[in-house]
Amino acid sequence: MTATLTRVDVAPAASLKRRRRAPGWLAVLPLLAFVAVAFGVPALAMLNGAFTVKNQATGATSYTTANLTDSLQGAYLTALLGSVKLSAVSALLATVLGLLLAQAVVTSRFRALREAVLTASGVLANFGGVPLAFAFVATLGNSGVLTRHLGLTDKGWSLYSFWGLVIVYLYFLIPLMVLTITPALDGLRSQWREAAQNNGATAVQYWQHVALPVLLPSLLGGFVLLFGSAFAAYATAAAMVGSSVPLVTLQIADAISGNVLVGQENVALALSLDMVLIAGLVMAVYLPLQRRSARWLA
Repeated sequence: MTATLTRVDVAPAASLKRRRRAPGWLAVLPLLAFVAVAFGVPALAMLNGAFTVKNQATGATSYTTANLTDSLQGAYLTALLGSVKLSAVSALLATVLGLLLAQAVVTSRFRALREAVLTASGVLANFGGVPLAFAFVATLGNSGVLTRHLGLTDKGWSLYSFWGLVIVYLYFLIPLMVLTITPALDGLRSQWREAAQNNGATAVQYWQHVALPVLLPSLLGGFVLLFGSAFAAYATAAAMVGSSVPLVTLQIADAISGNVLVGQENVALALSLDMVLIAGLVMAVYLPLQRRSARWLA
């Protein structure tokens, strides 16, 4: 009799629990449908096109790895490596400079300064594209205001180069790093610094042995995030340097528009797949670092 009553009592409880879970899953279904349409369908189309070759004479299509092979050779490979180099250098510089700026803001006694910097960082981190390119051309271009007043052209300066792009990218990467690393800096407990000082540690030793090891996952995660942001940037480089600096995003645009060779659209899809794979590797590094950082700074 006791076992029967127990089963009777458990069954309604399990049924009630399932009913409570159902509305939560139903609420997520629209989001899952949107993700499937907005991201899944384009991803499948890109994957299919990357392995498809169309015969220009007959119009027949066949599956092959020729597009991927072409995307890793010649000018395409140069552009891919150029994007990786540009993104890595820009992300590294922005990580260091963003950390210094964020630390200065976090340790400042003026709350208004902190709020102003964080608000400006939120705006500048999303400022890019053609307006940003035009602003730098008007300031540091061949006929820019600072270029003429400081005589930068005579000193060998050129905005339309690799290092010119690095400077432009830093304009939105540094604010992004400030937004990324500020919560981690806020998570550094004052007791850690006090304990280090009580044991005779200097400020340099505190940062070397305590703060930086704790912040390292967040710093590496921020670097990965900045790398991905710079790697995917297109409009700023397209408006400013054109084809003078080889970048994979510009090569994709040229292949789609037929500026290089006619019928290279699927090579552009293969280049896009290369970018997705690199971005996937970047995210595979970023997510574990983010979880590890959260354990220390929670």
